[in-house]
Amino acid sequence: MNNNGEYEGSCRSEPDAAPGRRTQARRDAVTVEIGYALASAAFVAAVAFGVVTGPALVLDLSSGAVHALVTVGGALAAVVFALRVATVLYRFRQGDAVPQPSQPGRTSPDS
Repeated sequence: MNNNGEYEGSCRSEPDAAPGRRTQARRDAVTVEIGYALASAAFVAAVAFGVVTGPALVLDLSSGAVHALVTVGGALAAVVFALRVATVLYRFRQGDAVPQPSQPGRTSPDS
């Protein structure tokens, strides 16, 4: 058994596994990226909700106005959350198509 919890010689521990199979490192990267997407989206949504509903705490508004601000803030937070998750995961997937240079500061492996 190796450090990744996989048995030696298993097809999952091979670095050049079949194209349809994901390596453990790739699965870990996807898990981390999903966690980042959810955490950053929750933060951005909370800030958006706070910005919209903040005046309800500071100003003396009618109950109808407070209700409207909370409703609009909740809807905006939900939309911002979904957009942030989609954007982060889309950029992560797009990053797979561009190979990284082999050396820092180089634009291609031949440089």
